[in-house]
Amino acid sequence: MLIANSLVEGFFKSNLMGQAIVAIQVLGSIVMIAVIIGKWRELAFLTSITRRFLRDFSTFGDVLGYYVKRRPAITDGIETIYKETCERLIRMITPELRVVGGVQPSPQPSALSPHEIELVRSTCEHALQEEELKIEKGMGIIQTVVSMAPMLGLLGTVWGVLDAFADMGAAQSANLATIAPSISSALVTTVVGLIVAIIGVVFFNHMNGIIRALSSDMEGFADELTGRIANEYQGRGA
Repeated sequence: MLIANSLVEGFFKSNLMGQAIVAIQVLGSIVMIAVIIGKWRELAFLTSITRRFLRDFSTFGDVLGYYVKRRPAITDGIETIYKETCERLIRMITPELRVVGGVQPSPQPSALSPHEIELVRSTCEHALQEEELKIEKGMGIIQTVVSMAPMLGLLGTVWGVLDAFADMGAAQSANLATIAPSISSALVTTVVGLIVAIIGVVFFNHMNGIIRALSSDMEGFADELTGRIANEYQGRGA
């Protein structure tokens, strides 16, 4: 409470430049917190559906089994990678494996050429890259606020100290009691900037760890999916 009172008192005693910088820092922190809350919910949802999908997908013996039975409707995360890859695969398999409104899996799937397998792999990799970009969206805002808040704080402090020394020179007095309040108010911007940066770094690092885990799961699944497609569809059924 004492620190908060000191910050508020220092804010009102600081010059216009310092107050403007604190206002920018507070506005940036509000934006950052809003992004953190939204991103936290998004990552929690993606983590949940990823675990559920990997568990359910492992129960099917063939690549298209989950697609035929469940027909994924979620357009985020690992299910999007699977859905887009399956749709590309379905467009390439022979007509006798298709049925109206869906796909009829066969115990002996038709063969796909290496070129066709590579096209399916490219679709999977492209979907993977898009989903990785999606889950990283918003992290740049947090990183920008974390980087800029202490820099703006330092600028405000230096500016305030310059004003304090200018006032001291104009008064032709080196009395500490005269200059101390000005320097104290000048330090407010640095304190606020550091508080904003510390909060941002804590949440950024934690969420970045979740993003890395999700990316690892998606990359591993994409490799497994394309490997199974090549195993099930390449050079068989000719």
